[in-house]
Amino acid sequence: MDDWPAIADIAGRVQKGELKAVDLMKHSFDMIARTKEFEAIISVPEARAMARAKEIDAKVAKGGKVGRLAGVPFVAKDNFLTFGGKTTAASHMLENFEAPYQATAVNKLEIEGAICVAKANLDAWAHGSSTENSDFFVTKNPYDKTRVPGGSSGGSATSVALKIAPFATGTDTGSSVRLPAAFCNVVGLKPTYGAVSRSGVVAMASSLDVIGSLAGTVEDAALVFDVMAGTDELDSTTIERDPKGYDIQSATFDLRGSKIGVIKEYMGPEVEETVKKQINGAIKQLAEAGAQISEVSIPSLPFSLAVYYIICPAEVSSNLARYDGQRYGLSASDAKELEDSYNLSRERGFGAEAKRRIMIGSHVLSSGYYDAYYKKAQTVRTKLINEYEAVFKNVDFLVGPVSPTPPFKIGARAKDPLQMYLSDLLMVGSNITGVPSISVPAGFSNDLPVGLQIIAPMRADRQLLSFAKAFEGLSK
Repeated sequence: MDDWPAIADIAGRVQKGELKAVDLMKHSFDMIARTKEFEAIISVPEARAMARAKEIDAKVAKGGKVGRLAGVPFVAKDNFLTFGGKTTAASHMLENFEAPYQATAVNKLEIEGAICVAKANLDAWAHGSSTENSDFFVTKNPYDKTRVPGGSSGGSATSVALKIAPFATGTDTGSSVRLPAAFCNVVGLKPTYGAVSRSGVVAMASSLDVIGSLAGTVEDAALVFDVMAGTDELDSTTIERDPKGYDIQSATFDLRGSKIGVIKEYMGPEVEETVKKQINGAIKQLAEAGAQISEVSIPSLPFSLAVYYIICPAEVSSNLARYDGQRYGLSASDAKELEDSYNLSRERGFGAEAKRRIMIGSHVLSSGYYDAYYKKAQTVRTKLINEYEAVFKNVDFLVGPVSPTPPFKIGARAKDPLQMYLSDLLMVGSNITGVPSISVPAGFSNDLPVGLQIIAPMRADRQLLSFAKAFEGLSK
């Protein structure tokens, strides 16, 4: 079973007793061992996973009812709090941290019978676009081990591509689900802001963070999202579910007459010609299926990356202030005074990228610079929200590339933060405005994956998924 069936099919067979959850766990553990060279996995909660699998099998044997994800293995990005092992956020600061509770999203998956088989590598604290910022090791791209898998959910995307599990969880603050999905040729969903609870997920930038899913197909990503979505009293930013839900197994979508806007600002000279070729091919497929294609402009989009790298570090600097070596996480035991403990714990626990973002964030929030940078960035953010709302009055969906380039070489941008930040150029707009977006495989450029980005209006997640599924059917 190197290639996983649909998630609903796996769970259905477990519910009927045709498949044993224990055997599914063994298969995942075997795949983890066989793909170790890609360094996608930080830890494996094997004992807890096997115990949960045995409970499910015993329940089925007695004729008991099990959930709609019964026995389905999944990989959790290691910034999701989980039982059965450590949650590190791929940082030395938390390398020995054991969570006292689980993320709401993980609890919801477990209630429906899903089983966490591994914790995936990421850029430490989710700060990065390549998974090279992990404090532990660099995950390799499943299509070329000399290249990056994208970030920050690089371990999650690689795990799905390597068939370790049918799906993985991820977080997307500026690109972190969609970019690795595109680089690893899987589906990556960033829902509407607030659609899934962030409780129990290590915070990066709270007004931008979104919980997403990565899977082999749109239908699988949608099912996982359907399980995780909904309000949560532990996260005041969560929003009500779509009354129809997000499970699109029986949904159909007629592409004929759909109004598709090709974002002018996403097809500029910064996008490599080989990527443009694949995206234009995908747009042609949509046109041939009857969709109405037009070019649209979102004038403030060229400023979105600058806006993002003001707002995001500002929130990072605030969120990381809690890691002071006093309550949990790494603590400098050799410090003689309290201030020394703060300084040494942070010096040893935070990597270069975390320190860089803390300094940028502290600067833009400081007296004399708040109005010049942070306040202006928030003004442009509002302008972008208004421009997205205006363009969606004329089109149903927006499309464009996920990344300006195919996966780049490991180390090629590691010493140039600006070049690394430019990897997010075509994606941060969706996080700044809160709209849902998805990356769907759109072919290959010189044997390297390219992803098509599809964007929908706020709360139109079900429509986005249905449209993405229809495009997926064209491209297969």
